[in-house]
Amino acid sequence: MGEMQFAAEFQTAMNNGAAMVDKFMYREAMSKLGAAVSVVTSNGEAGLCGATVSAVCSVSDSPATLLVCVNQSSRSNSVIKTNRVLCVNVLAGINRRVADLFAGSTGIPSDERFSHIRYSSLKTGAPVLDEAIVSFDCELDQVIEAGTHSIFLARVVDIRGNDAEACLVYFGRQYISVSASPE
Repeated sequence: MGEMQFAAEFQTAMNNGAAMVDKFMYREAMSKLGAAVSVVTSNGEAGLCGATVSAVCSVSDSPATLLVCVNQSSRSNSVIKTNRVLCVNVLAGINRRVADLFAGSTGIPSDERFSHIRYSSLKTGAPVLDEAIVSFDCELDQVIEAGTHSIFLARVVDIRGNDAEACLVYFGRQYISVSASPE
């Protein structure tokens, strides 16, 4: 079978649902994909929110743009859509408590979480966590709905960093502090 014919048949099968992967197998496989842990925040007309996420990546450096995925069932999803601003706060290795706080695993209600941390703001007014290793202050450019999540394409309008030496990573369903070490 030629490569083009295979590609066409594969796409047809995908469109017909033949290549669906079991969601539990997918989640297990994704646990092997280490990712930086961030708290995505927003503030504006719809109020204040924050959510722990691991699906953030660079799209472009000109204009500086990030891709951020947030579950559609999260309160933060609708707040970000209304506010049209967000801040991606990449957590330092010592911030496991902050990750748990904004993941909702501490039992602290979402409207009380910001009283447990220190934060400020930059250009958009979205909360910039003081302990983040780096914060990307963004304006929302585009929203793409995909399955259970919304994909936010966010244009970076300001950046603030600190001198933390380790980044918090989620791998194997646990937090790990990772630091750069010279070879």
